Parts: sequence; structure tokens; C-alpha cells
Amino acid sequence: MDLLMNDLERDIIREILNIGLARAADSFAAIAQERVLLEVPSLELVRAGDIIKLISSYQSSHVAIQSDIKGDFNGTTLMFFSGQHVQRLSKVCLRMDVSDDLNINEMQESLLLEISNIITGALVTQLANILKAKIYGAPPRAATHGNLAHSLDSLLETHPKMQPLIFSVITQFSDQNSNVELPLMLFFDRETFDKILTIIRTYDLPGNGLPA
Repeated sequence: MDLLMNDLERDIIREILNIGLARAADSFAAIAQERVLLEVPSLELVRAGDIIKLISSYQSSHVAIQSDIKGDFNGTTLMFFSGQHVQRLSKVCLRMDVSDDLNINEMQESLLLEISNIITGALVTQLANILKAKIYGAPPRAATHGNLAHSLDSLLETHPKMQPLIFSVITQFSDQNSNVELPLMLFFDRETFDKILTIIRTYDLPGNGLPA
């Protein structure tokens, strides 16, 4: 059976995510030493078979970092760093002058892992506070072409007949000066999506709005 959400529920989830992502954007701005603009996230119910197609376009031109969300919710974040991001962050954080290619060294990978950990942590903390859920971000890891499908096994292979849909969020953090985008994808499995809908449907406000 497909899961459904009405327009109001979609708007509520978008607003909850906006709050969490705003904190994540602030964290990234502090690291990058730039003002960061956040694009309002899009929400999609994506069939599991389309997930790899959805992210494959980023794989050839970005370094992918993946972090799992554990606890009451089961999810995954994927952050995609372009060569320009790697170049800029290497200069700002590591005092390294490097090219904008994707052949990163151990120090650069550690930096991207730490940035992903900070951003995911900020997002997860806000979601936990708003939704009153016990969730945490697992240590991030690099996601290469070969292990990408494997890294999403916990979302795609658990009871596949009962979980045909993945709740995904795609957003962009943009540098004010150069519009270098940092795509972030957030995936929740069907059970987590159902939990989130159940929580927001308990909100006791006219129109089932956000809690006071």
C-alpha cells in the first residue's frame, strides 16, 4: 500500500526540516567562513529502484559522504562536495592550496567527514527536539560508486515488499558569492516516514499545524 500525505502534512514536514536545515546551514557557514544560503527542500516519495538513478548524476562530479540516522528513526544523509568545495574548504580549514579535482588525500577526506558529521549532527539534533524522538547520527563515511548501493541496504532491503517507498529530501547550501552548491539528500525508510506522519497528526492546533 502506498503512503499518502496531504498538502498540509507536506508543508508541516517541510517546515520542520527547514528548521533543522537552517541550523545545519549555520554550522556549515561557520566552517566555510562564508554566508550560506539554504534552498527550501523538496520532498519526494521515491521508489527504491529509483534511488541510485537519483544520486548517480552527482557521483561523477562530487565526493559523496554518507551518515546514517539511528534510533527511533532509520535514515541516511548523503552530502555531495564538488571539486570547488574541496578546493575552498582545503584552503580555509587546512591552509592547503589544491586544484578543484576530486582526488583528495587523507587529510581532505577527514575534513569532509568532519563537516558532514557537524552538519548531520545539527540537523538530527533539531529533528530530535522538534519531533521528541531519540535519534542520533552515526559516524560518517565516504560513499564511492562501488559501495553506494550497499550503504543504502538498511533502507532498501529491509522487508522490501513492505517498504517500496523512500522519503527523500533534496536541498542546496549555496555560497553567497559564487553559487557553489552543496547538495544534501536525506532518506527515511517507510516505517520512519509513517512514524513522522503519526507524530505530526497528533499536533493539537487548528488545521493540524506545528506545535506551540
